[in-house]
Amino acid sequence: MSDENLLLISLLLFFIDAKRLIGRKYSDPIVQKDIMLWPFKVTSGVNDKPMITVKYKGHEKQFCAEEISSAVLTKMREIAEAYLGSPVKNVVVTVPAYYNDSQRKATIDAGAIAGLNVIRILNEPTAAAIAYGLDKRSNYDGKRNILVFDLGGGTFDVTILTIKGDVFDVKATAGNTHLGGEDFDNRMVSYFVEEFKKKNKVDISGNPKSLRRLRTACERAKRILSFAFVTTVEVDALFMGIDFSSSITRAKFEEINMDFFNECINIVDSCLRDSKIYKNDIDDAVLVGGSSRIPKVQDLLLEFFKGKALFMNINPDEAVAYGAAVHAAILSEDFKNVPNLVLRDVTPLSLGIATYWENIMDVVIPRNTSIPVKKTKRYVTSHDNQLGVSIWVFEGERPRASDNNLLGLFILSCFLGPRGQPLDVCFSVDENGILTVSAKDIITGNLNEITITNDKERLSKFEIEKKIDEAEKYHVEDMKFLKKAKVISALDSCVYNIKNALNKKDVNLILSPQKSEQINNAVIVAMNLLGMNKNNQHIEIDVLEHHLKELNSMLNMLLKIVEDMKFLRKATVMSALDSCVYNITNALNTKDVNLILSPQESEKINNAIIVAMNLLDKNKNNQQIDIDVFEHHLMELNSMLKMLLKIVSLFCPISLF
Repeated sequence: MSDENLLLISLLLFFIDAKRLIGRKYSDPIVQKDIMLWPFKVTSGVNDKPMITVKYKGHEKQFCAEEISSAVLTKMREIAEAYLGSPVKNVVVTVPAYYNDSQRKATIDAGAIAGLNVIRILNEPTAAAIAYGLDKRSNYDGKRNILVFDLGGGTFDVTILTIKGDVFDVKATAGNTHLGGEDFDNRMVSYFVEEFKKKNKVDISGNPKSLRRLRTACERAKRILSFAFVTTVEVDALFMGIDFSSSITRAKFEEINMDFFNECINIVDSCLRDSKIYKNDIDDAVLVGGSSRIPKVQDLLLEFFKGKALFMNINPDEAVAYGAAVHAAILSEDFKNVPNLVLRDVTPLSLGIATYWENIMDVVIPRNTSIPVKKTKRYVTSHDNQLGVSIWVFEGERPRASDNNLLGLFILSCFLGPRGQPLDVCFSVDENGILTVSAKDIITGNLNEITITNDKERLSKFEIEKKIDEAEKYHVEDMKFLKKAKVISALDSCVYNIKNALNKKDVNLILSPQKSEQINNAVIVAMNLLGMNKNNQHIEIDVLEHHLKELNSMLNMLLKIVEDMKFLRKATVMSALDSCVYNITNALNTKDVNLILSPQESEKINNAIIVAMNLLDKNKNNQQIDIDVFEHHLMELNSMLKMLLKIVSLFCPISLF
């Protein structure tokens, strides 16, 4: 292995789970909070990317979290190849269920750096469920609802699945990317830092070496407290030659971490609500991850499930790896007697686009939809002669698009025409949870698409939970916003329709000057209100609703005028068409007229009469026929009638028609 890879592996001895940094920005408040406790230096890199800075052979070197992951994968590949005696090229890599698109792609990139082809990204709870499902296959054939409780060193996932035969159907997932054993260690470190400060009047919080040694001792104590009621934390010459020794009870450990433990249970409850499965219908709660061994965590889960026994028959440290190995075998062609499992995972957040008015978040793929999935939704242009449409892609649960997370943006060229030109937007999420969005203009066939990349970072698991909490917290405010947005959209539509109605032929001739002025003034006021709203000036919803009501009344009056004019126009055309048919029939019955007409002309006229009579009958039976069709046939028949009258005049100087 190269010196640089040896350095990266050595970094892992004190590096706090790289999974917490992947996909985050240096300015993220969570990163800033963790920096205070980490025994290494983190700086801001390109695009605010957090970089781990270390000294190596007298020089400073910087590594991103993806490089750390790459080094781990490289070492694992070397161990596997040494054991198998053959090269390893393809791998299945597991990630927390709430890993976003950016983090999943970064994991694939890390595999590529390590010389590996990542054939599938698999969610950790789903991998654990595979291990559970295979363990149960021999003695249970029916449907089972299971809850996978995955509390590891840095992340926490809860996933609820229904297993029926070989089908693993994920119903819901929830979690927190910043909740795990390291947080429990941090609480213990903070507790003992304060104790050391009280005893010795010295603050070690700014000394990375002392913090690292204390953290190691705290992690050891945490493990001991899983089977003992009291243990001792001892560090020789912790700081300035001062030895540190203190005891901690299991009760104290539980007390300083109780808010974390309660949050775990709250997330379990939230996941159950999302899955629409009652906790009494959960057949097994499967514990995965080293931190799931903590007695208090198990006690709270037992209490939550009303004493139902927890499933702990699989090794919590190996379950995820075992499930991933089985899935890798399924995806490979060289293995025999492998179960043909079907995995159906879900999206952690709703995915959609921003609509024109007020940037409403219009959901295309709802949260907890099974993947892979592909959904298409029809939209229309919002302006006349629109050259292009901006497609803003978001994920989140808030009605206002700007309150959600922007994933990407692209522009679709459109057909020039009145507003309302159709276009289709398609969202596609593949087996690895990677999102592709495309848009197509229905008239021109123009197509454009975007695949959400690392530069368009999606939300971390912690941020996803935060977004869901915010959606519940601000529900009333969101409903007010949504109501106002709908009024604004209706007002804009009303103004547009009134303008179109006023542009209809002869409408202004029917309106009195006073009524015409009243309508135009109301339109101007409404347009001013729309402009003020667009410029973020506050307008009470009552004012908007009042003007909408007034304009709707005017629009209904104009539509009635237009409808009446349309009715009169159609009635006039129908009468003229009926009269034309009558006169042509009489003309054809005039002596010697058919002698002058050629057989082709005679057939053409008779066919035109038949079509016209059919149209008249259809209208009589209230079948909807566009007036343009009647006018076209009337024009054709009038031309034929003029020709026939000219022929008749040769025989009869005085026309009877």
